Amino acid sequence: MLPTLRPGDCLVVRPGARVRAGDLVVARPWTRPELLVVKRAVEPVVGGWLVASDNPAVAGQGWTGGEADVLARVVLRYWPVSRFGPPRRLA
Repeated sequence: MLPTLRPGDCLVVRPGARVRAGDLVVARPWTRPELLVVKRAVEPVVGGWLVASDNPAVAGQGWTGGEADVLARVVLRYWPVSRFGPPRRLA
C-alpha cells in the first residue's frame, strides 16, 4: 500500500464500521479467501466491495485488487509515532 502505508506501520481497525469509497479497509478477496489484505475501497458491488492497491508499481506481484468482503475499516495508524494519525485519503 505504498505510499499510504509502509512496512512496519501498525493500524487500529474497526470491524463492522461503515465504509465509504476511498477508505482503507481490511478485506478478504473473493478469489483468494485465505488472504487478509489492506486495500483502498473503490466502490460497492453486489455482496461486497471493489478494492485496489494504492501502488500501481505492484501490478502482477500478488493480489492487487478486485472484489472482496470488507471486514474492517482502518481508522488510525499508531506506529511509527512520526506517522501517527488517520491514513490520508487519495486526492
